[in-house]
Amino acid sequence: MSNPLYFDFDTHVERRGTSSMKWDKYRARDIIPLWVADMDFRSPPAICDALHKRIDHGVFGYTMPPSEVDDVVVSMLQTSYGWKIKSEWLVWLPGLVTGLNVACRAVGDDGDDVITAVPVYPPFLSAPFNFNRNLIKVPLVENSNRWRFDFDRFEQAITPKTRLFMLCNPHNPIGRVYTREELTTLADICEKHNIVICSDEIHSGLILDPDKTHIPTAILDSAIAQRTITLMSSSKTFNTPGLGCAFAVISNEALRKRFMQAMAGIVPMINAMGYIATLVAFRDCSDWHDALLNYLRTNCDRVARAISQMQNLSIAPVEATYLAWIDVRGARLEHPIKFFEEAGVGLQDGAEFAGPGFVRLNFGCPRAILEKALNRMASALEVNTQNK
Repeated sequence: MSNPLYFDFDTHVERRGTSSMKWDKYRARDIIPLWVADMDFRSPPAICDALHKRIDHGVFGYTMPPSEVDDVVVSMLQTSYGWKIKSEWLVWLPGLVTGLNVACRAVGDDGDDVITAVPVYPPFLSAPFNFNRNLIKVPLVENSNRWRFDFDRFEQAITPKTRLFMLCNPHNPIGRVYTREELTTLADICEKHNIVICSDEIHSGLILDPDKTHIPTAILDSAIAQRTITLMSSSKTFNTPGLGCAFAVISNEALRKRFMQAMAGIVPMINAMGYIATLVAFRDCSDWHDALLNYLRTNCDRVARAISQMQNLSIAPVEATYLAWIDVRGARLEHPIKFFEEAGVGLQDGAEFAGPGFVRLNFGCPRAILEKALNRMASALEVNTQNK
C-alpha cells in the first residue's frame, strides 16, 4: 500500500484552454470556477498509466466490456456494501445521466408521472420531459440546514399515474446520506403504490462523514431489489467524467430487458478508455481513494468554518460529495450568482436544482484555490453589508 502522502492534491493543474467545461466557462476572466461537479485533481496514477498503455496499443476499434471489468464491479459491490450481485445484472452505459433518461423512457408510458425530491441534480428535472412524462416535485423539508423527507407529503403527491421514483443518494446537492430507516420508508411507499425506483448512487464513494455509511437501495430486501434500477459510476470518485462510463444494476430480468430495449438504437457503445478507467479505479486505486477522502474532509471543514463566519450565509452539513449547499437568502442578494462572479468566484445557481436562494460550491480543488475563493466571497459580502 502506497503512502497516502505520495498523492499530490495541492498542486494546481492548469485546465484553462483544455476545453474544460468548468474552467473555460470563464475564459479570460478572473473568476475561480467552483460550479460544475468535477474535481481539479489529476486522476489516480494507476488510471493514467493504464490509459497510456492502452493508447500505446494504437488501435481504438469498437470495444466490448473487458472480461475482468464485470468481475471487478461485482467484487467492489460485495466488498464495499455487502451487496451480492450477478454479472448479468449489469448494464453498461456511457454516463449516469444517460441512465436517468433511459429509466424515464423504460418505465411507464406517455403522460405518466415521475416523482422526485427537490432540490436535486438538474437532469432529474429534465429527463422526464424528454420522454413525455410529467414530473412531480416534492420539496424536502429544511430544518436548521438539515434536509429530510416529509414522507406523508411524499406519499400524498403520488398519483394513480406515478410509475417511477427518481432517488438521489447520496443526495446532490444537499449532501445527505440517507439512513436505512429513511430508505426503507421510501421503498415501502413505492412498493405499496407499485412504483419503480431509479436510485442514482454515483456519489456513494464520496462519504465524508465517518459516522455515515452508504446503503444501496437494492440491498434493503429482495422485493425492493426487484423494483430498483441502481445507477453507479467510478467517474465522480476518481475524477474521470470526461471518459464516459457508468453502469446500471438491475436484478429484475423483465425490468432489465425493458431498460435495454429503451437503450436500443439511441445509446452508443462505451469508449475503450472509459472501460479501462473503471476497471483500474475499482481494482487498483483504494489508497488514492483514501487519500482523496482525507483531503476532501479537510476542505469540507474549511468551507463550513468560512461560511459560518460570513454574515447571513449558512451551510448544510456535507455528509457526502464534494459539494456544499449554501443558503444565501439572508444576504438578500438580488442575483447571487452574478454577485459572486463579480467577486471572482463562479458558483452554481440553486434555481437550477429547484432550490432558489441557494448556491452550490464545489470544494474538490487544491486548498490554496479554495482559500482564495472563500476569501473573495467573504470580502464581497463584507463590502455588500457595509453598503446597505
